[in-house]
Amino acid sequence: MSGKKKELLSSAMERTSEWISSQEIPSDVTVHVGETSFSLHKFPLVTKCGFIKKLACESSNDLNITVIKILDFPGGAEGFELAIKFCYDISFEINTENIAMLRCAAEYLEMTEEHSVENLVETIEVYLNEVVLKSLSKSVKVLRKSQDLLPIAERVRLVDRCIDSIAYGVCQESQRNEDIVDWWGEDLAVLRIDMFRRVLVAMIARGFKRYSLSPVLMLYAQKALRGLDIFEKEAKKMEAEQEHEKMLILETIVSLLPRERNSVSISFLSILLRAAIYLETTVACRLDLEKRMGLQLRQAVIDDLLIPSYSFNGDNTMFDVDTVQRILMNYLEFEVEGNSADFASDIGELMESYLAEIASDKNINLAKFIGFAECIPKQSRITDDGMYRAIDIYLKTHPNISEMEKNKVCSLMDFKKLSREVYAHAAQNDRLPEILSDSDSPAAETAEETLPPLELSSYKSELSKLNRENQYLKLELIKVKMKFKELEKEKAFEVMSGSDCSSSVSTASVVKPRLPRKSFISSVSQKLGKLINPFGVKQGQTKPPKSRRHSIS
Repeated sequence: MSGKKKELLSSAMERTSEWISSQEIPSDVTVHVGETSFSLHKFPLVTKCGFIKKLACESSNDLNITVIKILDFPGGAEGFELAIKFCYDISFEINTENIAMLRCAAEYLEMTEEHSVENLVETIEVYLNEVVLKSLSKSVKVLRKSQDLLPIAERVRLVDRCIDSIAYGVCQESQRNEDIVDWWGEDLAVLRIDMFRRVLVAMIARGFKRYSLSPVLMLYAQKALRGLDIFEKEAKKMEAEQEHEKMLILETIVSLLPRERNSVSISFLSILLRAAIYLETTVACRLDLEKRMGLQLRQAVIDDLLIPSYSFNGDNTMFDVDTVQRILMNYLEFEVEGNSADFASDIGELMESYLAEIASDKNINLAKFIGFAECIPKQSRITDDGMYRAIDIYLKTHPNISEMEKNKVCSLMDFKKLSREVYAHAAQNDRLPEILSDSDSPAAETAEETLPPLELSSYKSELSKLNRENQYLKLELIKVKMKFKELEKEKAFEVMSGSDCSSSVSTASVVKPRLPRKSFISSVSQKLGKLINPFGVKQGQTKPPKSRRHSIS
C-alpha cells in the first residue's frame, strides 16, 4: 500500500474512532486488526456480527476480557473498518473497488440474516447480482480484487461467479464486436496465471473460438515474461522462486495456445521457445513449441531460428543447433505424413542460410555441422550454391581440420549442382581439398542421365523413400534422447532433494513425448544399415553475432 493511501486510510479510521468516541456510551472493547486498533462498543457488534457474538459469549464469565485480536482479517484494517461502519450505520459507498473486500469481511464476521435483517452479506449480494455480475468490465475489476482475498473469496463463490460472468459477457460481445479483445485483454493480462487460465477455459466452454485467444495470450506473455534475458548467454540473474513462477506461467500459456496451424506467428513461437529453454521447462512444453514451429517453418526467417545456447547448460557454442534440427525434422515429418515428396525450395534456402550462420562458430564441431547439413532434404535444393557457401565459411573458420575431415565436409554438396559462377570460385578455392575434376563440371553429363528411364525412375523413388524414412527416424531418435536427458536430470534432482521436488512440478504440463510408431520401425528395420545417425553430440547455445556471413570469400 502506498504512503498516501496509508495516510488517507489512517485519517478515515481516526474519524471513525472519533465518531464512536463521541457517543454517550464509552467503548468497552478494543479490536486489534493487524497493527491497527479500534475502540468499539460490544452491543452494535454483537447484534450484527456472529463472530463477535461468539467471542463475547465465550468470555462472559471473565469480565476483564475486553480485547479481541484478529490477525488474518480479509482486506486487513481497511476491510474491517468498512464492516464496522455498517454496524454503526455510518454511510459509505459500495463500489467495484471495495465490494470484494466487503463480501469477504462480511463472511468472516458472519454478518448474515440470522443475526440481523438486511445484514451486510445480503446487502452485498444484492449489489453483486444487480450491478457487478451484469457488467463485463465490473466483473473483471472485482475478479482482480478477489485474487488477493483467497481462500475466502473462493468459499463465497465470488471468483466463480465473476469468471462465469466474464465468460458469458465476452461470448455475447464477441458476436457483435470482433475487436472486443483489444479493450478487455489489458484487464485480463494483470490477473494471476491461475485466474487467467480459468477465465479462458470458461470462455472456451461457453463457445468462444479458441483461435481468437491468440492476441490475449500474446499480450499476457509479453507482460508476464518481461525481464527474461533470453538473448543473452550469461548466468540467470533472477531468484529461484521468481524463475519457477515464470516457468509455470510459460507452461500454462503454451498449454492454452490454439491447436490450429498458423493461429500465432512463428516469431512469437520462437520467443516462447527461447524462454522455455532459458527457464528449463518440461520436455513436453519444449517439444510442443518445436512441433508448432516445424508446422509453420515456411513462414520463418533466419532470425526466428537463431536461438542462442545458454552457458548454464554447459555448452559454449553460439547457437542451439539441436533445437533447430528438431524443428526441421518436425517439418519433414509433416511433409512425409502428407505424402509430399516436394519439399519447398524456400526451406532449403532457409536451412542453408542457417548452416552458414552456425558455420562461423569456432566452437561447433564437425559432427554437429555435418549432422545438421545431412538433414536438409536434397529435394529442397535447386542448386548447391548455398551449401557451398556454408562449407566455405566452415573451412575458413576451422582452418586446422584434417584433409579427411575436409573431404567429409565437401561430400555434403554435389559439385554438379553448383552454378557456373560458384563452380568457378570453387575451382580456385585453396581451402577445398583436391577433389574437383572435369567430370564434376555442371556441364558434364551425370551418371543419372545415362541410366535408362525406367531404372532412373525406380532409383529416384527408392532414394526418396529412404531419405524420408531416414529423416523421420532421426527425429524420433532426437526426441528419445532429449527425454532420456530430462529423466537423468530429474533423477539427479530427486537424489538431492528427495520427494519434495515432485510437488513443484505442474502435473498438467508433464506429458511424455510420443514414442516412434511401431509400424514405422517395422518398415525400416531391414534398412537401418543404410540410414545415417548424426546424433551423438551435446546441445549447444549463444546469442547471435552482430554481423553475419552471407558472401563467399
